[in-house]
Amino acid sequence: MKYSVFTVCMPRLTVEEAVDKLAEWGYDGVEWRVTNQDPSEDGKPDFWEGNLCTITMDEVLDRAKDVARRCRAAGIRISALGSYCSSDRPKDVERVFEACVRMGAPQARVGVPRYNGSVHYDRLFDSARRSWARVEKLARKYGVRANVETHMGNIVPSASAAYRFVSHFDPAHVGVIYDPGNMVIEGFENYQMGLELLGKYLAQVHVKNVAWTRRGRDPHGLRLWKMAWTEIPDGQVNWARVMKALHAVKFKGWLSLEDFTTRRSYARKFPDALRLLKKLESSV
Repeated sequence: MKYSVFTVCMPRLTVEEAVDKLAEWGYDGVEWRVTNQDPSEDGKPDFWEGNLCTITMDEVLDRAKDVARRCRAAGIRISALGSYCSSDRPKDVERVFEACVRMGAPQARVGVPRYNGSVHYDRLFDSARRSWARVEKLARKYGVRANVETHMGNIVPSASAAYRFVSHFDPAHVGVIYDPGNMVIEGFENYQMGLELLGKYLAQVHVKNVAWTRRGRDPHGLRLWKMAWTEIPDGQVNWARVMKALHAVKFKGWLSLEDFTTRRSYARKFPDALRLLKKLESSV
């Protein structure tokens, strides 16, 4: 397997610094966060705002070749572009795919509709399937793969829901980012069963962890819970079991780390995470 870091979780490093650090820490690659963003309210880089390790949509084509050159010089491959573009904005999607070609990235994330109960699921699903037909054509045109992520709050939070969606498309150009951390919050299924179901659509794995903590009771006396991001060893995803399941389906692709914790420095937690993941892989 190959290991990269999704730069959403390195907001205090610049693009240039991130490339050097990933090489120093022993990672194989990098997944670049690509989106336009607002500045952070307090002026300090944050995961979602003011992130220094983000390539903006406005600049991605202009910066693509230079970023690719820096990665090659450091021996770092570009595993994917983690874009936030929606499938119903084909010009944005095409821009990301063109950036993939310029950077040598094989794949990019593309969004699907969120689900909150205000619109019937069937309507959202059918609308997304129509817009993804255009995404598939663009992916084929540029020779890349468009990936949908199993994510809480969208229409494909589980492996089976993701398979139902992507099964309408060519797996050479449409795939799934399997995210067990997200599936703690919504969409959990047996790891190996879900991976077997995805089959040739399994494109990439996001690596993070999360735990539930108590936060009192509601007016009816029912226990309330909240989620908290954790480092890889500490949450409810058993990554040894995930690794065993990935081995069972003979996955040899990219695992991309997402660590939204802030307790420890990058220089401690990112090398530790890589050592643990490699140890778990070798133990299978």
